[in-house]
Amino acid sequence: MEKVRHQLFLPKPLSDRLETLAARPGASKSAILVDAVTAWLNRRGASELEDRFAIRLDRLTQAIGRVDRDAYVILETLALFIRFELAIQTPLAENDQAGRALGAKRFEAFVTQVGRQVSTGRRTLAAMPGESE
Repeated sequence: MEKVRHQLFLPKPLSDRLETLAARPGASKSAILVDAVTAWLNRRGASELEDRFAIRLDRLTQAIGRVDRDAYVILETLALFIRFELAIQTPLAENDQAGRALGAKRFEAFVTQVGRQVSTGRRTLAAMPGESE
């Protein structure tokens, strides 16, 4: 590997520490400085990568938060629908207009309840016996 000679000036205390390290067996000033400069440049490069990708990672984090919120709304809707369907809803005859009107009213109540549950942050599944978050 080709090497290039550099002349540099160090403060006396730092130069003394370098001399002490280089006095150990198998160590040299050049090797110590190569390691130090390499480590410094690698850290600097990592910082540049972090700066470059930080904005994108923040956007991805926000997108994942929105997906999590949407999944919560969907789960709440499904849980309430199942509760309404199994506990309240009765089968309708085909020509039962009064029953269908009642069904439309119940659907409106269902949608209102989903909105209320989501806005309060309560989870229907966690509120059911034997369930926990």
